[in-house]
Amino acid sequence: MTTLKEAAQLALNCMDLTSLTGTESDEDIIRLCQQASSELGSVAAICIYPQFIPLARQHLDTSIKIATVSNFPHGNKDINAAVEQTRTAIALGADEVDVVFPYRALMAGDPEVGYQLVQQCKQACPDHVKLKVIIESGELAAPALIARASKISIDAGADFIKTSTGKVAVNATLDAAEIMLTAIKHCGKEVGFKAAGGVRTVADACDYLAQARLIMGSDWISKQHFRFGASALLSDVLATLSGSDVKPEGAY
Repeated sequence: MTTLKEAAQLALNCMDLTSLTGTESDEDIIRLCQQASSELGSVAAICIYPQFIPLARQHLDTSIKIATVSNFPHGNKDINAAVEQTRTAIALGADEVDVVFPYRALMAGDPEVGYQLVQQCKQACPDHVKLKVIIESGELAAPALIARASKISIDAGADFIKTSTGKVAVNATLDAAEIMLTAIKHCGKEVGFKAAGGVRTVADACDYLAQARLIMGSDWISKQHFRFGASALLSDVLATLSGSDVKPEGAY
């Protein structure tokens, strides 16, 4: 990345602008849709709870994807519930579903339930719907477990692997990202990576982009392969792109 503005532009184009507080109003979702595009560019997707998808569809630029969540944020091992939530999200109009891997089951020594959950959720997705699997790397903590959850998810059909829900003490870290990107590099499949939780500034984004470039190459980094799950990041991105140190009006 040669300049901060170039990094900011790439971060904007690869952002899943997220609102998953659980306290959103309709007005909050409409405002999120409005923030998702400006004269400076558009985010890749917004990420919201399933019940808001129809509303967002009415207010969002059609070039921007709608992502949602299932098995969220707990990552339980109830496969049927995760699949049903995924199907419901798709029926409501989701373009992408971020499903939480049953990470506690893996930590307890059961890798099979994670494979089956991801595989069956992927089978529930039509060709046009991407499945992003949240492995909750901060809770897995151990590099071997992060690598194993990444491989299981990829083998089961994940289109992306994602660090975190943003709902635990440790979310995206560069160490976890390195392990996950390395798993993608060695898998021989078209799989993307999403860093979520704690990426708040363009400087933060630069670190992840530099790491992805080092492991995967510059040409790999686009919204087709790389995402930031973020809310606070948008304000710093827009300030950097506009050349202002002032928080842009209307941004988080």
